Amino acid sequence: MYPLLFRTVLSRLDPEFAHHLGALVIRGAGVEPVASVVRRFTAPRADQRVDALGLTFASPFGVAAGFDKNVTMGRGLGALGFGHVEVGTVTALPQPGNPKPRLFRLIADRAVINRMGFNNDGAAAAATRLRRLRRARRRPVIGVNIGKSRVVAVEDATTDYVRSARLLAPLADYLVVNVSSPNTPGLRGLQAVETLRPLLTAVRDAAGRTPLLVKIAPDLDDDEVRDIARLAVDAGLAGIIATNTTIARTDLETDAATVEAAGAGGLSGAPLKKRALEVLRLVREVVPPAFVVISAGGVDTADDVRERLSAGATLVQGYTAFLYRGPLWARQINRGLARAS
Repeated sequence: MYPLLFRTVLSRLDPEFAHHLGALVIRGAGVEPVASVVRRFTAPRADQRVDALGLTFASPFGVAAGFDKNVTMGRGLGALGFGHVEVGTVTALPQPGNPKPRLFRLIADRAVINRMGFNNDGAAAAATRLRRLRRARRRPVIGVNIGKSRVVAVEDATTDYVRSARLLAPLADYLVVNVSSPNTPGLRGLQAVETLRPLLTAVRDAAGRTPLLVKIAPDLDDDEVRDIARLAVDAGLAGIIATNTTIARTDLETDAATVEAAGAGGLSGAPLKKRALEVLRLVREVVPPAFVVISAGGVDTADDVRERLSAGATLVQGYTAFLYRGPLWARQINRGLARAS
């Protein structure tokens, strides 16, 4: 039913407007008694639980950052069967993001190009919503992804990240430093090891007991991936998320004129699958077995999730395929994993 709805209606809507419509449905799914009814059809099996980061995840499959930017869909996404929800990216200061249009579908590739620019209501508003969410009787594990405020100079980035960490870490199940979005000027330069080390150290200290992870880009070369992975271990982080979106535009089915018209931004979805799997394997080669590695990028089916787990992922995240699969996507993944167990 959903594929027909997507082809005939949703694909004709502006992608960002369609996302907001979907958010209304998801929020509704998290309201009792609707949530209890939904869970009867979507809840993962008990044997799909994963223990990691000192937490218990109901399923290895969760929602990547970018989907729930403002901490408004956590209960609904949990009711739909996701084992964790990574909210954000949240910045210390509220910001509107980049000018619209800034989200584009590449339907032939089951992909999306976005240049949202960390549009969010800011850390203070996120903290208020997180407090409310933590009081919910049933909720998924909640990670909080933090980024640099656009108006803050790159040389002042550490202070900006620390400000967010101090406010949000006590309310998060885990915290993520995002230095890999291509849509904030200068941000990816923070991935250089000599710059990243003091940043991660400062945020780790500010986060206290909350597990801290770093999210990296797929566009790093292999040696850079290995270097950051080693740094994350040396700095005492709890894990790495691999990967964010890519700036590459290679081997796409969508015609070149459409891709060019979409312009700059991060590409996500099926075209990222191969590189995301490569980066996962590179990270896992150099980190200890107990070190948490969350794989994201190009995940669509239960087979994709299973492949990432077999390659060493502790947990797996998805986002873009949600647009193409619809609200029962997590249920499809969890049922597919259960059939193979």
